[in-house]
Amino acid sequence: MVTIYDVARHAGVSAATVSRVLNGHVKVDPVLAGRVTDAVAQLGYRRNAVARNLRTSQTTLWAVIVSDVQNPFFTSMVRGIEDVALSAGYSVVLCNSDENPEKESNYIAAALAERMAGVVISPSSHRVDDVELLLQAGCPVVVIDRELAGISTDTVLVDNEHGAQIGTTHLADQGFRRIACIAGPRWLSTATQRLDGYGKALRAAGLPVDPALVRHADFRERGGYEAMASLLDDNAAAPPDAVFAANNLMTIGAMECLVERGIAVPSDVAIVGFDAIPWADLIRPTLTTVAQPTYEVGRRAAQLLVKRLAGPAEEPTHVVLPTALQIRASSIRVTARPR
Repeated sequence: MVTIYDVARHAGVSAATVSRVLNGHVKVDPVLAGRVTDAVAQLGYRRNAVARNLRTSQTTLWAVIVSDVQNPFFTSMVRGIEDVALSAGYSVVLCNSDENPEKESNYIAAALAERMAGVVISPSSHRVDDVELLLQAGCPVVVIDRELAGISTDTVLVDNEHGAQIGTTHLADQGFRRIACIAGPRWLSTATQRLDGYGKALRAAGLPVDPALVRHADFRERGGYEAMASLLDDNAAAPPDAVFAANNLMTIGAMECLVERGIAVPSDVAIVGFDAIPWADLIRPTLTTVAQPTYEVGRRAAQLLVKRLAGPAEEPTHVVLPTALQIRASSIRVTARPR
C-alpha cells in the first residue's frame, strides 16, 4: 500500500508538506504542491478514510522530538518529561531529528498521522510552518530549549544569556584577558543568546569583544574541535588564554584539540563549558561548566502539556529557568610557584 512517505520521497518533499497539500493548506508553494499532486496521481495514493475514522480520538502518546539524542543534555530532560507523562497516564515516543529540519518535519507529520495527544519539541531550525500545522490540527505543543519566533505556544527555556555571562565573567575575574568564544549556529536562539552573554561580560570587565576570538560551530564535538584549532592557528601570535564553549559537546571537542596539541588546561588555556557534563568531575582537570536544570526543563514542559490537554485554552506560558556556574579546576588561573 502506498503511504504518505512514499509520496513524499517521490515528490522530493517532506511528509509534512504532503500532509499540508492533502489538507488544502494555503501556505504551500505552488511548485511543491504540483509535485505532490503529480506524485499522488503517479503512485495511485488513496487516503484511507476508514483508518482516519478509526483514529478520530487522540492516543495517549506524546511525541518528544529532540534535536540530538546523542547529547547528554537531553537524557535528563527526557526523563523529566517521562516521569510527568507516566503519572498522568501518557506514554512518550522519543524522536531524534539529528539537527535535520527534514527529519523533524517527517516526525511532525507522523505525530499528526498517528493522532498523538501532544508534542514536546526542541526545534532543529527557526522554521515554524510544521509546528503551526500541529497547532492548527488542535495538537498541543510545548517548545523547549530553543525559542521559535513568530509562534504562540507554551515554551520552557533557560536563561542562556545570563549563563554565558556568569561563565565568561568568572574567566575575567580569574585574570584572563584574551577570552575566546566557541559559539553555536547563528540561526539558533540559544547560540545567539549565549554569544550575547559572552559579549556583555567582556564589556563589563573592560575587555574588547574581538571578532578574531569568536568562532561559530555546529553544537557537535567535531565542530568544537575544529573551532578550537582555528582559534589557535589564526591567533598564533597572540593566542587565547581562555575559552568559553557554548555547549557541552563543543567543550569536549575543544579540550580534545588542546590535549592533542600539548596545550595544558588551565595553565596555558582555561576553559568553561555550557551544559552539565556527567563526567565533569572525573576528567583531569575537572571541568567548569554552566549547568542547566535539564530535568526541571523536561518536568515543567510536561506539566504545561498536561495542563493544556486537561483544561480550556489559555494564553501560552513562557518559562525561563536559571542556570548555575559550577566552578572546577579547568578555569582556575594557575600562578607560578616561587623558586
